[in-house]
Amino acid sequence: MPTDVTSPVRVTELPRQSVARRGSAYLYRHAKVRLALLLSAPLFWLGFVYIAALVALLITAFWSVDSFTGDILIEWNFDNVTTILTESVYQAVTLRTLGAAALVTIIDIALALPIAFVMAKVANKSVQRALVIAILMPLWASYLVKAYAWRNVLAEDGVLDWTLGLVGGNSPGYGFEGAILTLSYLWLPYVILPIYTALERVPDSLLDASSDLGARTWTTFRTVIMPLITPGIIAGSIFSFSLTLGDYIAVKIVGGATQTLGTLVYTNVGTANNLPLAAAIAFIPIAIIFIYLGAVRRTGALSNL
Repeated sequence: MPTDVTSPVRVTELPRQSVARRGSAYLYRHAKVRLALLLSAPLFWLGFVYIAALVALLITAFWSVDSFTGDILIEWNFDNVTTILTESVYQAVTLRTLGAAALVTIIDIALALPIAFVMAKVANKSVQRALVIAILMPLWASYLVKAYAWRNVLAEDGVLDWTLGLVGGNSPGYGFEGAILTLSYLWLPYVILPIYTALERVPDSLLDASSDLGARTWTTFRTVIMPLITPGIIAGSIFSFSLTLGDYIAVKIVGGATQTLGTLVYTNVGTANNLPLAAAIAFIPIAIIFIYLGAVRRTGALSNL
């Protein structure tokens, strides 16, 4: 007779998961926790080192300086803020700085639009890559090197003076105009790239359809292209406007006696040794930038940064 033999079943216990494995599984299931941990270190550095230092600087705007010793006195008052809001010299410098920032922005946008259009819609792939590299190459050079190069260009009997002399013109030399030319050159790549990115997103079929419907080049640009690339233009303007608003190095190198908000901050920190007044002046460009960003927040330009 067959014998019913029951073989013993061998049960194998699963190995206990380590803490690292359980943590990895938890992070895999919770993407938001994973993202928070990933960003915690850089956000801490940004908040502690950058924002905290900026807040500490702005707090000093409500302190004062001893007129005899030059020491900073922690005496809370609004004297520095009142000074920059009421004295005509600070109002004039603020208007000059705003004008310079607006002028640099307009020049850069006027130059960036045709360059970006050729890169995005006209040039083939190989030329497009070469143009992108050419736009990015100035960013590899030091800011100071480029500023001092323009100092040589703007110098008397310099390259610009010699070139304009051939057509009966004169070089602007060191001054407000020289600062505008230098700053326009420095920030131009930051304006071209957002506009180029916006133009790349414009479908070629829209341009073909506009042409098929009989629209001329200017009409197509005004009614089809411009509404689609406006966020990119505004994104580029944020770079040129804000960077010009706070710049002082290029202005000191090629601006001659030109005074801007940046040079006033530099002078009060270094020469005048009046950090509270410099901090109060720094409130002006910060306030202007916040107002500008608030005005363009709903245009979608910030997503192009």
